[in-house]
Amino acid sequence: MNKLQIVLSGIVRNNPTFVLVLGMCPTLGTTTSAANGMGMGLATTAVLIMSNLVISLIKNIIPDKVRIPAFIVVIASFVTIIQMLMEAFVPALYAALGVFIPLIVVNCIILGRAEAFASKNSPLDSILDGVGIGLGFTLALTVMGAVREVLGSGAVFGVDLGISDLTPLVFVLAPGGFLTLGYLMVLFNKLVKK
Repeated sequence: MNKLQIVLSGIVRNNPTFVLVLGMCPTLGTTTSAANGMGMGLATTAVLIMSNLVISLIKNIIPDKVRIPAFIVVIASFVTIIQMLMEAFVPALYAALGVFIPLIVVNCIILGRAEAFASKNSPLDSILDGVGIGLGFTLALTVMGAVREVLGSGAVFGVDLGISDLTPLVFVLAPGGFLTLGYLMVLFNKLVKK
C-alpha cells in the first residue's frame, strides 16, 4: 500500500464512523454542532497521530504481556496533553466537549489503530494512518454536526441561516443524533460503493 492509499483508506474505505462504526459515544454525544464535531475530531486526530508514532517506535521493546496497558498509558499521556492545551487555548470548546475529551483514552478507534496498524508498521506509515483515520473521523463528526445544527437550530458553525422557525429541535437531541447518523451512514456507503 503506498503512502497516499494509507491516508485515503482512513478517510473513505475504513472511515471509522460511517464504515467501521467505531467511536459512537463521541460521535453521538458531541455532534450537536459543527464546531463541536470538528473540535472533537481534531483532538482525536492529534492523539491518534502522536500515539501511533510513539507506539510504532516502541513496539519492539514492549513485552507481549503488557502490550495493551502500555498502549493505554501512551494514549492517556497524549490525551492529557491535548486536554490541557484545549483548556488553556480554547476553553469554550473544552467546556462544550466536557467529559468526552478524557474519554478519548478509551476510544476504540485509537486503541484499535494502535493494535492493528501502529504495532505492525513503520513510524511514517503509522503517522499517515493516524492522519487518514483522524481526518475520516473529523470529516464524519463535522458533517454530522453540521447536519444536526442546520436541521435542529437553523445555523451552521453558529451562523444563523434564517430558518430557525422551521427546524424541529429533535435533531440537536439524542434521537436526532441517531437519525442523522443512520441516514449519513447510508448515504456515505451508497456513494462509496459507486
